[in-house]
Amino acid sequence: MEPLSAAAHYTLRFINQTNKSIFLTGKAGTGKTTLLKEIIATTHKNTVVVAPTGIAALNANGVTIHSMFQLPFAAFIPDNKQLPHFSDTVKFENRDSLGRHFKMNNVKRSVIRNMELLIIDEVSMLRADVLDAIDFMMRKVRRNERPFGGTQVLFIGDLLQLPPVVKNEEWEILKKYYRGMFFFHSHVMQQYPPLYIELDKIFRQTDSEFIAVLNNLRLNKITSEDVQLLNQFVQPKFDLKSNKGYIILTTHNAKADTINAQSLQDLEGKLFTYLPEITDDFPEKIFPLDKHLQLKVGAQVMFVKNDLNFEKQYYNGKMGVIKSLTEKEIFVHFPEENKTIEVERYEWQNIRYKVNENTKEIEEEIIGTFVHYPIKLAWAITVHKSQGLTFDKAALDVSQVFAPGQAYVALSRLRSLKGLILLSPLQMNGISSDAEVLNYAENKASEEILQHSLAKETQVFWLNTLINAFDFKELAQEWRNHLFSYNAEAPKSPKTKHNDWAKIQHDKIAEILEPSGKFMSQLHTIFSDENLDINFVKVRCDAAYQFFFKTLDCVAEELLLKIEEVKRIKKVKAFYDELLVLEELQIKSIIQLKKTKLLTNIIVEGKEISKKNLISEDISTYKINKLVVVAERFRISHAALVEDDEEVSYYTDSKKKKTKEPKKSTYEDTLELWKQNLSIYEIAKQRKLTPQTIYNHFAKLIQMEIVQLSDILPEDKISDLRAAFKAFKGEILGELKEIHGDKFSWDELKLYKASLNN
Repeated sequence: MEPLSAAAHYTLRFINQTNKSIFLTGKAGTGKTTLLKEIIATTHKNTVVVAPTGIAALNANGVTIHSMFQLPFAAFIPDNKQLPHFSDTVKFENRDSLGRHFKMNNVKRSVIRNMELLIIDEVSMLRADVLDAIDFMMRKVRRNERPFGGTQVLFIGDLLQLPPVVKNEEWEILKKYYRGMFFFHSHVMQQYPPLYIELDKIFRQTDSEFIAVLNNLRLNKITSEDVQLLNQFVQPKFDLKSNKGYIILTTHNAKADTINAQSLQDLEGKLFTYLPEITDDFPEKIFPLDKHLQLKVGAQVMFVKNDLNFEKQYYNGKMGVIKSLTEKEIFVHFPEENKTIEVERYEWQNIRYKVNENTKEIEEEIIGTFVHYPIKLAWAITVHKSQGLTFDKAALDVSQVFAPGQAYVALSRLRSLKGLILLSPLQMNGISSDAEVLNYAENKASEEILQHSLAKETQVFWLNTLINAFDFKELAQEWRNHLFSYNAEAPKSPKTKHNDWAKIQHDKIAEILEPSGKFMSQLHTIFSDENLDINFVKVRCDAAYQFFFKTLDCVAEELLLKIEEVKRIKKVKAFYDELLVLEELQIKSIIQLKKTKLLTNIIVEGKEISKKNLISEDISTYKINKLVVVAERFRISHAALVEDDEEVSYYTDSKKKKTKEPKKSTYEDTLELWKQNLSIYEIAKQRKLTPQTIYNHFAKLIQMEIVQLSDILPEDKISDLRAAFKAFKGEILGELKEIHGDKFSWDELKLYKASLNN
C-alpha cells in the first residue's frame, strides 16, 4: 500500500474519533481509492458504502444510492408545497409524495438505524437534490432530525472530474431551489457544511513539469506556455498499429467502440468469445464488463482489476497483448517485461447490507456474483471509463471535450509526458473547470484548522457517545408501549397471562430513568470544563456502568427467558414478534453501553480509536453467553415443556444469525466449506458461484500446496493424467484437450497442471 499522507492520517482520525462529516478530495493520483479501502478496513463504526452509479458502487464494494435508500428515479423538490411534476420524460417528487409512497423492508430499516458512517464515493456525480432526498429519508427512518439522522457522512471524489447529469426540463424546475447541481449546493450541505480535506501528495506522477501543467489545467489557470508544451506532443497521423502499447482516450463511447471493433477485425486468426458465469441476483445494468468478451491472438487488452494473488502480476489499467487462446484459456504477454501470464477469472459480488442481531454490526450479504476474465479490448477507451486508471502510454483525442474536467481527467491518467500523444492540438477554449467548484475549493481546511477541529470534535464525539449510551428514554418508551398493549387484549387472551411479568420489567427500566437523566446532566457539566479531567470521566463512567448494567442485564435475561417460553406456545405469534422488537432494543442498549466503556478506557490509555482496539469478546459474545444461561434456566424451570433438550419453536426466529467473522479470501471461504465435507457442487450452491469457479479455486489451492490433487481426484484419474502430461511441453492445455477429447474435462486438466507447478 502507498504510504499515507498527513491529510490521509487526519481523515482516518476524524472518521474514527469524531462524528464530523467530511468531504475528502484530491487531484487524480493522490490515493483517494487507497484511503477508502484503509478506512473500511480500520474503522470501528457500522459502515455503509454507496455510489451514484452501479459501476461506481461495484468498484467501491458498495451499493447504489437509489437501492440503499429506496429512492425513485425522479428529481427531488425539497419542500411540501410544490406538487410533483410529470411529463413524458421527467418526474418529480417532494417530501410529502416521497414520504407517502415510501416503502422499505425491515432489514434495510435496521441497517439505516444502526448505521454510524455513510461513505458516498464518486461524489462529483451526486446531484444536490438526490443528497437532500437521502437526508430527508435518513431523518425519517432514524427518527432523528439532525443532518442525515445523526449519521457521520464521508463524501469522496474530485469535483473537477465528472459532473452531475441534469436534464434541461429538470433544471427548469430545480433552479428555483438550487444555485447549482453539485452535492455542496444541496440544502443540507449549505446548512451543515462538511470539513473539507484535500489529499495533495501525488503518487501517480513524479514529473514536476507535468504536475504543474495539470494543476494549471485543473484550476483554470492554463497558460499559453502550458498549451505550447503539450502541443509538442501532437501527432495527428499517429498510427496505433505500428505503436504497440498505446491506448486512445476519446470522449464518446461510439468512437471507442468503433476503434476497438475495427482493430479486432483487422487481426488475422480465429475469433474466440468468452461469456461470464452469473449466479443469482446480478442485474445486467451493473455488469462491470461487456457480457461478450471477444478476442484474437494479437489483441491489445487492458486489465480492469488489481491482481489479488500474492504475485501481483497485473493492476487496474495495465496493458498487454493476447499471446494465445483456447476455449478455456487466455494468455497475455507483457512486451516490456517479456513475461506471459495466464489470466484467471475474477469474481465480482453484488451485495446488500444487513444487521447482525447478536452484535448489532452491519454486515455484507452476497446476493449474486459475476465471474469473468478481468480484461477488455484496449486500443481505445472513453475518458469517462478511464477515471481511476493509470497508463504509461496514451494517445488523447480531446478535440471534442464536452464537459469541464474531461481534458484534465484524460491528461491525468498518464504517469508522465513521455507517454503522451495528442491526436490534435489542445485548444484554450472548451476545457475550463466549473467556476462554482473552484470557489467551493476555497473551503479547504488548513493544518491549523484540522488540528483544532480534531481536538474539539473528538471531545464532542466522546460526550455524545456517552450520552447516547446512558440515555434510556427510547428503551423505556418501548417497554411502556408494550405494557399498555395488554389493555387492548381480550380478557381471555393468552398474552394477558404475562401482564404481571411485563409490569415488573417495565418498572425496572422506569426506575433507572431519573438517575440516567442526572448522570447525563453531570456529564454535560464535566465536559464543559476547558481542562477536562479524563481520569475523572473514567471513574464516573465505570461507576455508572456498574449501576445501570446490573438492571439492563437482569431485564435482558428475563426477556430472553420469556421469549424461550412463548415460542413454545401456540397462537401467540403477534406477542412473540412484540418480544423480539423489545429484545432488539434491549440488547442494543447493553452492547452500546459496553462499547462506550471500552472506548473510554482507550481514550484514557491514550490508544488509537480503531476497529482493532475496539474489538471485545465480551461484546461479541454477550447475547450468545446470555442465551446459554437462559437455556439452562429454562430447562430447570420448565422441564415438562422440554423433551430431550430438543429445540422446540412454533415460530421461525429469522433474527438468529451467525456471529461475524473476519473477512476471508475467496479461496479460504471455499477451503473452509471443503473441510466441512461439502462437495464442489454444494460449495458452489452455498457460495452463489458456479462449479467451474470452485474448480478454479481448487487449482489455486493445489498450486499453493494447501490441498493435494489426490484430495479431489481419484488415483486412477491422476494416473491417466500423469500419462497424458508426460509428453506435454507447452503451456496451453488446449493442445491436450484436442488430443484426448472428452477423456479429461477442462477442470481435471487445470487441476493436474496446477499440481505440476508445486
